[in-house]
Amino acid sequence: MKHLFTPYTLKSLELKNRVVMPPMCQYAVSSKDGIVNDWHYNHYVSRAIGGAGLIIIEMTDVEPNGRTTDFDLGLWSDDQIAPLKRIIDACHQYGAKVGIQIAHAGRKAEDADIPVAPSAIPYDENSKMPHALTTEETKEMVEKFRLAAERAIKAGVDTIELHAAHGYLIHQFQSAFTNKRTDEYGRDLALFGKQVIRAVKGVMPAQMPLIVRISAREYVDGGYGIDESIAFSKEYKDAGVDLIHVSSGGEGPILAHGKPGTHAAYQVPLARDIKQALKVPVIAVGRLDEPVLANSVIGNEEADLVAVGRGMLRNPYWALEAATALGKETEIPGVYGAGFSLKK
Repeated sequence: MKHLFTPYTLKSLELKNRVVMPPMCQYAVSSKDGIVNDWHYNHYVSRAIGGAGLIIIEMTDVEPNGRTTDFDLGLWSDDQIAPLKRIIDACHQYGAKVGIQIAHAGRKAEDADIPVAPSAIPYDENSKMPHALTTEETKEMVEKFRLAAERAIKAGVDTIELHAAHGYLIHQFQSAFTNKRTDEYGRDLALFGKQVIRAVKGVMPAQMPLIVRISAREYVDGGYGIDESIAFSKEYKDAGVDLIHVSSGGEGPILAHGKPGTHAAYQVPLARDIKQALKVPVIAVGRLDEPVLANSVIGNEEADLVAVGRGMLRNPYWALEAATALGKETEIPGVYGAGFSLKK
């Protein structure tokens, strides 16, 4: 039977297990250059040593004004390639594969002088009024995603994830809650996302899989739900997406009944629905820190991979601890094996 520590292969991506470290912003850049530093090196390489099968580097933006804050990473300059490659090469030494999440914060770019968005709608009452991208500016933004993907490939990534979740720019275009345009990008809410997907696929090696992270449900009045997300996810799959990372929310103040994320595995049903409807592999995420629970998501075939965020922030060796708890064989580097007693 499939379990958390069975291998997984998708095209050229060969993972030793199904444990994913999801992208989590570190806000650790000491200057405004968007370049990884020693914090990022220690942060990611320790999780590779700790047994993660796939590490997805945090939201990395296509232009300086596309960052949530000035302390986020970027891929708008060739100067950002070599430091990133150093981290990726080191993670590879310990058997982890590495992806990177390419993104633009859109109206959620807090430190931008004038953020941009599909429509001139601020994120909340404390946010800056964004500039509504013109049709030509939107096409130029697609090219910025393509160039960032080229740099990621030069840095040696094994896969690329596009951030179309959590209220960031692609999400803003795909949602009627934030996209009030009347041009082609308003008539087809998925158009911007599809163009970014095709542009990025155009520079990726043929066998490298492309991931998209989506919010499968919006927690606002007038937001979309699972039916709409299945529809645009199908369009993204047809445009070239190979794997869907299923999250939710992020588009505005939470107005739904009950705050989301208050119980374990609250997003797994969304991942299962996407997987079943589209016959596409998915990553489940959201309070899956307990090994038995994470393992059950794989065993019950609700998802193909499981992303563990908070658990890996607490413990870089979460995957090794999970293997011990589940009695599964896994490779433990160096003399670290003395610290783990696998149950038989």
